[in-house]
Formats: sequence, C-alpha cells, structure tokens
Amino acid sequence: MEVCKIEINSFLEQAKTLVVVDVRSPIEFNKGHLPGAINIPLFEDAERSEIGTIYKHQGKDDAVIRGLELVSPKLATFVKSVKEISKTSEVLVYCFRGGMRSSSFAWLLNTSGLKTSILEGGYKKFRNEMISQVEKPLPLIIIGGSTGSGKTEIIHELAKSSNQIVDLEGIAHHKGSAFGAINEPPQPTQQQFENLLSIDIKKLCVAQHIFMEDESFSIGRVKLPYPLWLQMKKAPIIKIVVPFEIRVQRLVEDYGNTDIETLRKPLLAIQRRLGGQHVKAAIEFLEKGELDKVAEIALNYYDEAYQFNHDKRELKNIYEVHTTTGDGKINAALIMDFLNSEKQIISSLHPNKI
Repeated sequence: MEVCKIEINSFLEQAKTLVVVDVRSPIEFNKGHLPGAINIPLFEDAERSEIGTIYKHQGKDDAVIRGLELVSPKLATFVKSVKEISKTSEVLVYCFRGGMRSSSFAWLLNTSGLKTSILEGGYKKFRNEMISQVEKPLPLIIIGGSTGSGKTEIIHELAKSSNQIVDLEGIAHHKGSAFGAINEPPQPTQQQFENLLSIDIKKLCVAQHIFMEDESFSIGRVKLPYPLWLQMKKAPIIKIVVPFEIRVQRLVEDYGNTDIETLRKPLLAIQRRLGGQHVKAAIEFLEKGELDKVAEIALNYYDEAYQFNHDKRELKNIYEVHTTTGDGKINAALIMDFLNSEKQIISSLHPNKI
C-alpha cells in the first residue's frame, strides 16, 4: 500500500483539523515539535540509541532487523492509541526526515483502515520553513514603555480591533523581568519557542503592520531568533508613557496575591544590580506586606535598565504617546490615534503598509 506524502504547507493546513502524530523518540519530541502534535514514539530513547549504535557498527540490515524486533510487540498498541485520539479516519504522521519511521507507521495505520499522510521532508523540513518565517522582512511596529505600562494588555486590545499582533511574552510564558516567570506555566524549549513564534508569524499578512512588544533579546530562558531581533531593533517604537504611580499600582495588582517567598527569590536574583541596600529595604517592605513600596524600588531599577538597554541598542524612530491612565483599551486607542495622525512618518519606515 503506497504511503501518501504531502508538502509542508498542505500538511500544516490539514493539521488544523486532523490529528498529527510525531513518531520520533521522546527526547526528540521534547526538544521541539509541530504545535499540537501527539508523540507516539516508534522507538523509546534507549531503543533509538541502541539501533543507532547497531547501524554504526554493524550496518543498516542489522539495525533494521533489531528495529523490527523492538517494534513488533507494539503494533496493536500503536493502532489502538491513534484510533482513540482521532475523531476521523484521517491522520497525519511525521518523523525527522520523512523516511522509514513515518513511512512504516503510516503503512501500519493504512493497513488498519485509516487514511494516513506523512510530511515530506519530515520535522527537518518543518524547521527550515519556520526559520524562513523570521528571516523574511516584516512590517513591525514595536509597542514600548517602562515596566508596568501595560504593554501586553495594549497588544491584546490592538488585536481586538483587527490589528495583527505577535504576543512574544505569551509564547515565551514569561513577562521578561526577573519576576517574569511568576504565575506563568513552564517555558517552552528554545526550539519549541521558535516553532510557536514562527507559526504565529506565518499566519500574518506582510502587507499590513504587525505589532510586537518591546523586548530584550532574552525572554526568561528563551532567546528571540536573531534575524527577528535585528528587525525589531530597526522598527519604529511607539512608547506609551504612563505615570509612575499607575505603574506601581499595576505591579501591586499583578503580584498582590503572590506569596512572599516567591517574590523574595527574584529580588535576591537582582541584588547585585539593584544594590544590597535597596534589596534589604525591598524585602523588609515585602515582609510587612507593603507591596507598593516594593514595586517602587523595583521600578526605579527597571526604569534605569530600560533606558540603558535603549541607549545601548542606539534605537531610533521612538515616538512617545503620553497617557494619564493604565487602561489598556484607552491606551491602545491613543496609539492608533497617533498612528493615524502620523501616517507619513510611519509610512516612510514601512512604505505601503498603512
């Protein structure tokens, strides 16, 4: 029975509605995979390692025979697992290169009555496609502002008005500061962060502006793809200027229900940069429950760091939008009003995009 191979774009389109099975080993899957894929490994990590050793020292034929010995007892389980998770008779499968592992798995599923297609070129092809997404020119507008300005909320409000956005912090599961991991799920691996980011970018139209939040090169443990980072450094920045006391209030609201020990750790992590005296004072306020005082100390540090980062990057094309509120909906509207009134400036940076 011939196995159907489909190219990457068709595969990704069908993946929106069909079950996608990644048959690579768990260690490969955990490093990075197609978003939404389910891992049903043909070989476990130790088995894959064993087969690789046999292939290297004894040759392909012996490796194939050992592979068959390891897989044979699992065949019924594979079919049962796929049928349990698939709501239709169609399934998508991929391995690393679109070779023997995915072809064998697809043959098995086809034999059991399912219609199975595999990704031509496998995960390697997918990764190349994802890398190309962050290398293409993007009409970016960066939403900047000091810590506590509500930039992420503004991004989301812009999306509600049919603007194109990429939520970098949402994809990274991190708010970008020493406190950024608090109340967030575990961060993805570097490779999976790039996959998720690139999938989002691939959906966007490059004939219209794309809004992103101003970020450092690193967002927690993950790093922005360098080609995208270079584009972000050159893109115009709309900096929302929010009063200090409102930013303090936002931080208190964001972290007010967080336990003391969770907040103490990031304060100690920035002790060298914040200064021992300031950290000591912040922890004393923290233990008293005076979170507004803690926020004031932290913001003074982050304001200096934000300005230093901008100066170091030698950023140009920064346009300030001043506000008296922390309301994301109002501030998003202010930014759009500015863009509409300054079309000539922005259009000169990204021609034909407004």
